[in-house]
Amino acid sequence: LICRGLASSASRPREDSWLKSLFVRKVDPRKDAHSNLLAKRETSSLYKLQIHNVKPECLDAYNKLCQEVLPKIHEEKHYPCALVGTWNTWYGEQDQAVHLWRYEGGYPALNEVMSKLRQNKEFTEFRKERGNMLLSRKNQLLLEFSFWNEPVPREGPNIYELRSYQLRPGTMIEWGNYWARAIRFRQDNNEAVGGFFSQIGQLYMVHHLWAYKDLQTREDIRNAAWNKPGWDELVYYTVPLIQEMESRIMIPLKISPLQ
Repeated sequence: LICRGLASSASRPREDSWLKSLFVRKVDPRKDAHSNLLAKRETSSLYKLQIHNVKPECLDAYNKLCQEVLPKIHEEKHYPCALVGTWNTWYGEQDQAVHLWRYEGGYPALNEVMSKLRQNKEFTEFRKERGNMLLSRKNQLLLEFSFWNEPVPREGPNIYELRSYQLRPGTMIEWGNYWARAIRFRQDNNEAVGGFFSQIGQLYMVHHLWAYKDLQTREDIRNAAWNKPGWDELVYYTVPLIQEMESRIMIPLKISPLQ
């Protein structure tokens, strides 16, 4: 009995170690911010994602107002910013507008644009009128993943999917390492538009933006990825990094460079 007890107690550390290996993931320590390790180095672009929940009865007026004013900012040469895309959510939270802006030059460019817009009377009136149409609004400042396509204007018609992932804190590097390989499985049909991670606002957020001809094309392309060796393994390892996820299917407004 004593020998059996000793043998049993000696085996427990091994069992505990084996069990821990299933659930504890070791990550190499890093000596740099994940923004420096994951973002594009050749550019200093900063992105702003705006999400506006509009009063249902005001959505048409909101869209009309945005289509009158936003192109003027986008086309103004003295503003170092560009409208990447603007959409209404079709499936997901209803009566919602999504805008994505790029500031070429990072935070100094953002500050310059904000300073100039505060002195722009038309924009001040626009914000006041727009504010009366909103139930809520939020924004995030984002950087691009280095391994994703840079979002560039495209012809339509397309529908867009914005897939948003709330990651577990501390897992952004791990996510980036997996998706640097996973993105090659999703390039065949030119559906990958852009990939971003948050810097200010809700943190440890990742956004993947995709374009499809229609919902059936989306389904076909996503199903086809599972037939490619290696895709299932990458999904298996990235799912545990996610705390929460959301999918929006969006329709571009007429002024959107992404059609």
